[in-house]
Amino acid sequence: MRTVLVTGGAGFLGSHLCERLLGDWRVLCVDNFHTGSRENVEHLLSRDGFVLIEHDITETLAAERVDRIYNLASPASPVHYQRDPLYTLRTNVLGTLNMLELAREQGARFLQASTSEVYGDPLEHPQRESYWGHVNPVGIRSCYDEGKRCAETLTLDYHRQHGVDIRLVRIFNTYGPRMRSDDGRVVTNFIVQALSGADLTVYGEGNQTRSFCYVDDLIEGIVLCMETDTFPGPVNLGNPDEFGIGQLAREVIRLTSGRSRIVSCPLPQDDPRRRRPDIARARSLGWNPEVPLSRGLRRTIAWFRDRSANERSG
Repeated sequence: MRTVLVTGGAGFLGSHLCERLLGDWRVLCVDNFHTGSRENVEHLLSRDGFVLIEHDITETLAAERVDRIYNLASPASPVHYQRDPLYTLRTNVLGTLNMLELAREQGARFLQASTSEVYGDPLEHPQRESYWGHVNPVGIRSCYDEGKRCAETLTLDYHRQHGVDIRLVRIFNTYGPRMRSDDGRVVTNFIVQALSGADLTVYGEGNQTRSFCYVDDLIEGIVLCMETDTFPGPVNLGNPDEFGIGQLAREVIRLTSGRSRIVSCPLPQDDPRRRRPDIARARSLGWNPEVPLSRGLRRTIAWFRDRSANERSG
């Protein structure tokens, strides 16, 4: 059986990716648990072909022979990546460099998980892959935004200079089970607040927009991009349906049958006003998200409810 290595494999997205790949691949899940959790992959530990490796990819990894490398390692929410911005930069720059070197040495295909944050607070809407972005290079979000932009440059330069077989995806807002309740992302915040009966905190007037992709759809897109033979990258992966943040808050209250109020807080620095992917390139590969927001939110709310109940009973 061929072997795949997933960095950040115990994180929100990484754990779903490991689960999706098992059965078709032998999976080496690499994580240092900086923001990932052993709990996310606990159910995979007894599965044949799953190997959990505790390691920080800012240090060289002496790995066995691998055929694919998915590089997902990085703090991904503002709360986490701003907590230690230098570590965020090291992970995205040194960590990506180490994984690219491993791919070069072993002749492995390499996928870099980038982000819609490379577009910054975009002046183009919706955002196409050809758009160069509008990023504040010295703001509080720049450790992540610029770290990911640098990781993209490294990935393309390893392809141009060393012939590494690369894939590059830009991930837009994604949600679903296994998100951390303290990650500060809007879907998590709203669900946790609604289930506890607290006020839902909306930044600004709630007029800013996002496009929310359910995790199962996103993972299928990532795997498809890795396995496509002719790669047109980079490729936007996200749901093109655009929702206002205030609209999302009302929907979460409705789906939780809650009585929470919506209260306004000051906008964070450099918070993007609009975010929506142009996914024509992904569609040309045969990918299109299928889970509507209401269905995905129901699944995510149910997961958070079950988790809360288990914590109370445990």
